[in-house]
Amino acid sequence: MSAGTLPRQPGPTPHGGASRPMRDSLVIARRNLVRKMRIPEAAVFGLVQPIMFVLLFSYVFGGSIAVGDSTDPSVYRQFLMAGIFAQTVTFATASACAGIADDMRTGLIDRFISLPMARGAVLTGRTLADLVQAALTLVVLAIVAVIVGWRFHNGLLRALMGFSLLLLLGYAFSWIGTLIGLSVRTPEAATSGGLLWLFPLTFISNTFVPTDNMPVVLRVIAEWNPFSATVQAARQLFGNLPPGYPVPAAWPLQHPVLASLVCSVGIILVFRALAVRKYRSATV
Repeated sequence: MSAGTLPRQPGPTPHGGASRPMRDSLVIARRNLVRKMRIPEAAVFGLVQPIMFVLLFSYVFGGSIAVGDSTDPSVYRQFLMAGIFAQTVTFATASACAGIADDMRTGLIDRFISLPMARGAVLTGRTLADLVQAALTLVVLAIVAVIVGWRFHNGLLRALMGFSLLLLLGYAFSWIGTLIGLSVRTPEAATSGGLLWLFPLTFISNTFVPTDNMPVVLRVIAEWNPFSATVQAARQLFGNLPPGYPVPAAWPLQHPVLASLVCSVGIILVFRALAVRKYRSATV
């Protein structure tokens, strides 16, 4: 076998027991957060889109969309914000796609492989960093929402539960983004692949409008969309469901908190396993 075809040699076997993978993941997460802090314009541009959505849908479409028994723009703003929050944390998936694809292309992953660290820590650390960034983005977006008139009405504890479900969904989708990033060759393709499926997923849902006026096929898809369950759960916990709002008979929207938890945890378990498997096969 020639020198150019020698197989890649793994790094030393890590020691430290069951806690070692978590410590390694936190080290990688810190590395990614520091890297993100050095590119502040990326964070700023990432905030522009959700803020534009808030302003456009609140003030341009707010008076034209009936929610429950009302076409009052202030009622629509209450209804809208949970959807904008969910869309924001899930659209960060595109960043996860591009980031992991860029690390694979530049050879940074090869450097990690040579270190005595748990293999899955590279992916877990990146998704944890994305989770922290999503949480900070939600804080800023919530402040903007309060400025335009949004409020939560069921107490702070339930509001925090709502935000936790939104972040859990974003974390779950980041694993889908990680798998896509490992499956393509360039960051550009990863960004496109990360957004291509997100647009129909977020728009064929209850994000911006109630599902009761949708065509039958789209309504069924929207009602069983895990995105819709999380948005419905957040609205319920925030107290943002307006009077007269028709709750569909579909099980996920009748029990949105439970459905959101089940869907998000299921996505994490499935796509984390697939992503780690893909990562190991790509780095052998």
